[in-house]
Amino acid sequence: MEPLEESARPPSERTRVRRLPRRAAYDRATIHAILDEALICHLAFAVDGQPYAIPTAFARIDDHVYVHGAAASRMLRAAAGAPICFTVTLVDGLVLARSAFHHSMNYRSVVALGPAEEVVDEAERLAAMRALVERVAPGRWDQIRPPNRQELKATTILRLALSECSAKTRTGPPIDDLEDLALPCWAGVVPLALSRGAPVRDLTR
Repeated sequence: MEPLEESARPPSERTRVRRLPRRAAYDRATIHAILDEALICHLAFAVDGQPYAIPTAFARIDDHVYVHGAAASRMLRAAAGAPICFTVTLVDGLVLARSAFHHSMNYRSVVALGPAEEVVDEAERLAAMRALVERVAPGRWDQIRPPNRQELKATTILRLALSECSAKTRTGPPIDDLEDLALPCWAGVVPLALSRGAPVRDLTR
């Protein structure tokens, strides 16, 4: 039997979608596309048995995601070497049904599990920082001053391999019960999208 292609890697028991499994996707193309569009992730970890979920910026390089912050960050100190849960969600629309029960949202999401590893290799650290800047503004890295040694020392970078992850999406109109279709109320989808506004120049000298 030929080995599975990377794009066809099956989910783990922990990441297999059990609720509405038809909405699940496990291929790398779908997962990478969602991650590459999202700007914010939530990083979940535990400190002394207390769970936390912190929003933060991230970037993807190949089959890893990277987060960074101050070396003194409790999130990064607690997550380094520990099991974490990494999630992103893109909301594409509000699904307004004819019944309260069937209201929903159209969305694309990714969940990844695994140990967070601190990045210590200088070349990889710089590549991660470049990816984080380029994720916000493509082409920006070549226009700005790169981090100096002191700034690099003050920064912790963690990576998570996308070896245990899954995507889940919802698209389309509301799914109403047949007996509700004649109800005299509007039903449909209100699209949502994140868009960039006009840039505002910094006038600080």
